[in-house]
Amino acid sequence: MDEVDKIASKHLGKKSNGGLNKKYQSQFEIDENLLVCIPRALNREHDKIKSEKLPFIGWDVWHAFEFSFLLSNSYPVTGLLKIIYPCESLNIVESKSLKLFLNSFNFVKFEGDYKGATKKATNKVTEVLSNLLNTQVNASFHDKNTLEPKNIFGDFTPLETCIDFENEDFNIFEQNPSLLEIAQITRPGDFQVSSRALRSNCRVTNQPDWGDIFIKIIGDQVPTKISLLKYIISMRRENHFHEEICEHVFKTLFDLLPQSRILVACLYTRRGGIDINPIRISDEGLLNDATFLNSLLDLETPFSKTFRQ
Repeated sequence: MDEVDKIASKHLGKKSNGGLNKKYQSQFEIDENLLVCIPRALNREHDKIKSEKLPFIGWDVWHAFEFSFLLSNSYPVTGLLKIIYPCESLNIVESKSLKLFLNSFNFVKFEGDYKGATKKATNKVTEVLSNLLNTQVNASFHDKNTLEPKNIFGDFTPLETCIDFENEDFNIFEQNPSLLEIAQITRPGDFQVSSRALRSNCRVTNQPDWGDIFIKIIGDQVPTKISLLKYIISMRRENHFHEEICEHVFKTLFDLLPQSRILVACLYTRRGGIDINPIRISDEGLLNDATFLNSLLDLETPFSKTFRQ
């Protein structure tokens, strides 16, 4: 077991619900000690990514769908807590530890009216996480979805719709950058694709993580669509955290296409009431052409979801 696995194993793979452990069933005070942080540098060694000289900028966006606390009269407030922090942070928070920490709010009372108590609870989360991760963490609470139904992912063409994938062989399930083949294009900026085939595994429990991946490349060269799909599918048996998978893909494309501008976003389905959505981009200008990323990074927007989310 390597160092990351040892750190993450504090909670992962261990019983913590269903009355088997009353500590998590009837918590009446916020327990910061439940949180586990993991150094990003340990996860980035595989791709030779140096934290002091990152090849990208980006954020990790978390949606906690089961956040709840009490008003002073014991009325339970329940809603979605949106959490955003930058990829420059030295650490990430381990997802199960975050779930347990947020669950420790369930029977804690916050004084004030509904709006004031909600602000206090949200501020407490940001204060604790900012101190833990040594970075500015932002969060917002939402008890209703104010979004109008619309297709905010329409600018990205699903690879599955433009490839005759039924007549191709997909038999490599370990990450293999050599699968990628390069093609010249005449209209740089037109390469915006997505795929529903993203699957990897938790590096500690080996449970499957499912997601949709969105890739935008601006440059004279791009991967062929079939080779890119095969590369995405080659993640299927990889054991890494969500953030690592996103950075694996970005770094592979960055090394292959050093002159290109690149965006990679992995929007994972929820597990344990929380979903994680890492975003990595070569420059902030790429956000202007990605509607869903702007809404994802907007604290006032509760949730922009894919079909599977």
